Amino acid sequence: MAWPYFLDCDRFFVSQEEGCYNPLEKLRGSIDDTEELSSNISSTTIQFTHHSYPQMVRVLKKTASRCSHIAKTYSIGRSFDGKDLLVIEFSDRPGHHELLEPEFKYIGNIHGNEVTGKEMLIYLAQYLCSEYLLGNPRIQHLINNTRIHLLPSMNPDGYDVAAAEDVGHNGWTNGRQNSQHLDLNRDFPDLTSEYYRLASTRGVRTDHIPISQYYWWGKVAPETKAVMKWMKTIPFVLSASLHGGDLVVSYPFDFSKHPLEEKMFSPTPDEKMFRLLSRAYANVHPIMMDTSENRCGGNFLKRGSIINGADWYSFTGGMSDFNYLHTNCFEITVELGCVKFPPEEALYTLWQHNKESLLNFMEMVHRGIKGTVTDKFGKPVKNARILVRGIRHDVTTAADGDYWRLLPPGTHIVIAQAPGYTKMIKKVTIPLRMKRAGRVDFILHPLDLHPKKFMKGPRRNGYKRHDPLEDFDPHAENNGDFLDEKKRPLQDGNKPWWWSYFTSLNHHKPTWLLKYQ
Repeated sequence: MAWPYFLDCDRFFVSQEEGCYNPLEKLRGSIDDTEELSSNISSTTIQFTHHSYPQMVRVLKKTASRCSHIAKTYSIGRSFDGKDLLVIEFSDRPGHHELLEPEFKYIGNIHGNEVTGKEMLIYLAQYLCSEYLLGNPRIQHLINNTRIHLLPSMNPDGYDVAAAEDVGHNGWTNGRQNSQHLDLNRDFPDLTSEYYRLASTRGVRTDHIPISQYYWWGKVAPETKAVMKWMKTIPFVLSASLHGGDLVVSYPFDFSKHPLEEKMFSPTPDEKMFRLLSRAYANVHPIMMDTSENRCGGNFLKRGSIINGADWYSFTGGMSDFNYLHTNCFEITVELGCVKFPPEEALYTLWQHNKESLLNFMEMVHRGIKGTVTDKFGKPVKNARILVRGIRHDVTTAADGDYWRLLPPGTHIVIAQAPGYTKMIKKVTIPLRMKRAGRVDFILHPLDLHPKKFMKGPRRNGYKRHDPLEDFDPHAENNGDFLDEKKRPLQDGNKPWWWSYFTSLNHHKPTWLLKYQ
């Protein structure tokens, strides 16, 4: 169903019959049938309908074509069934990371039968394009100062299963998993358990926790691998994953410090910032702020429609915890409604409810501080650590020496350090209503010591290990198990060294270890 998309009457045409409307979005028919209104502005019709995978790809590519100076599409990999995981990017220099310009991402349809997020991101892409062309100052400022990545469907295979049923009558779990029967939001490495173990040890880093080699010995979805490789490629600062089944915003940790407890408040060191990020979405959502406890999500009303994930229910392998503990990125989870696959006539209303929240949350990527870390010659220092006193979670500089540190208002002691350099300390104050990241640069000077005595900083979590993601080609035809078999200790060419011993134990043998049968 195509609906006219209503905007500010002061900026658009008015008619007695239909009131104010945006001429770029009023045109009816399929996206292939739209006509250009002028040589400068291409027509854009937001179709408030469900999109199949081919329709989604066509809409995203058409949108990128109309706004080619600020948008492009690219694939981060393929699903198990071979569908491209297509992203549309918005930036004043699409395809390039710009110094001090933060990277933001939205991910939808992680569970294939939770489709509202997928449609919201398709609509958001078209909205950003048309509003930029119309000269909307808010959208132009956002795109000119942020690199925005939208992945509408992380699980296109699961979506096909869910969409094959009648809309509105889908099973609660049909299509939730990918084609390998893996739940993608339980498929990421469990770094939260490792965090709890490390947090009790003084002087050990609890950020950028490496992935255990044992993780790769199990079955890992190609969609999961592709997203992890994406995270390694781009220095994301802020993210949200869009789900369905309730109406609430949850934030890390999702896995409880005491797993046997069904519900246990388990905050990160950045609890205050995560609450601000969650409220940025919830506080401008008209239904999340509705005071009726009988509505969808009404049981979260007393919490302000936000909740710590583990305090709701605990699970391992979640994408939000992985973002926080393995990268610089802060991610929240947004549940968009109690109906996972809503009827088509509900989509326009859902867009109206979420549009402002989606924009408001994106703008939060500019909170806190940003800057560069260089040596005395102006050369960028890659992987320098940015520490904030009182918050045991560091971020690191990107390849160009730039960093972004999301922080709540207040006074903070910020430290920059890197091996071989003296550390530098600055005191910064972030005003309560400041909506633009403060610029805090650091110039590090080399230590005047013998190379063997260079500062090592707090102990690392183990030794530097081979990362199988470095060898993973997300676009390869066969993107299944990619752990280098030569890295495993083998005997007789195809058995591990301990095989003969355990098989000799007869009925006492631990069969759970015999993975190579």
